[in-house]
Amino acid sequence: MRKEIFSLKQENMLIISQKEIARDIFELVLKGDLVNTMREAGQFVNVKTGDGSFILRRPISICKIDHKKSEFTLVYRAGDSTSGTRVLAEKLLGEYVDILGPLGTGFNLEEIPTEGTVLLVGGGIGVPPMYETAQRLHNRGNKVIAVLGFASKADVFYEEKFAQFADVHIATMDGSHGFNGHVVSLIQEKAIDFDWVLGCGPEVMLKALATEFGGLKQGFLSFEERMACGIGACYACICEMKDGSRNRVCKEGPVYRLEDVKL
Repeated sequence: MRKEIFSLKQENMLIISQKEIARDIFELVLKGDLVNTMREAGQFVNVKTGDGSFILRRPISICKIDHKKSEFTLVYRAGDSTSGTRVLAEKLLGEYVDILGPLGTGFNLEEIPTEGTVLLVGGGIGVPPMYETAQRLHNRGNKVIAVLGFASKADVFYEEKFAQFADVHIATMDGSHGFNGHVVSLIQEKAIDFDWVLGCGPEVMLKALATEFGGLKQGFLSFEERMACGIGACYACICEMKDGSRNRVCKEGPVYRLEDVKL
């Protein structure tokens, strides 16, 4: 285990851009050599948000990777004034952020036939990792459909960006933008046809996807989980599998096969 820990890459990365793109949702673009190690869509980084009382890093999914510019994008929700993510949101252009990563297991897109139609389902802060995924699937020739769920219109982000690579459908729980209801209801209502399903979001959403499509479709689910170390050492983020094993979301996950995980 110590060998794994010491092989992790850590870098103080330069802030290229930081802006609020929806209610309490921030887009942060960072530049540095660590980007060259980012290979899979669906991985995450562990971010040191501040000094003093913020001891634990915050796991944030990688939204976009630009190897040519050595830049990558994080999209995250800033909490209240006492949270580490709010401190992160206050950082300015030209400052540096301490990043550890890339971490976790991403989506194995090579398993998906290029002629297949892929449904991407993102809920809230589970939307960002689906953006890099959509771009890669589109570039390899897949037809991509994106169903993105938010609480309300004020929380919606990246609708136009996803439209570059996918047919986009938006669901809001209060009906203020797009479909009124949750993402699975939208999929049912519109009778969306697809071959593979990839989802990332709160567990209740992932459970609904597994209930509706498990055994019928192939796919992957990416889990949002509270983490302590983020590198597989503390066993604080555990996901139960159907075979009875218990996996570390930060190490074996956050992406699992649809048919393997117990929900």
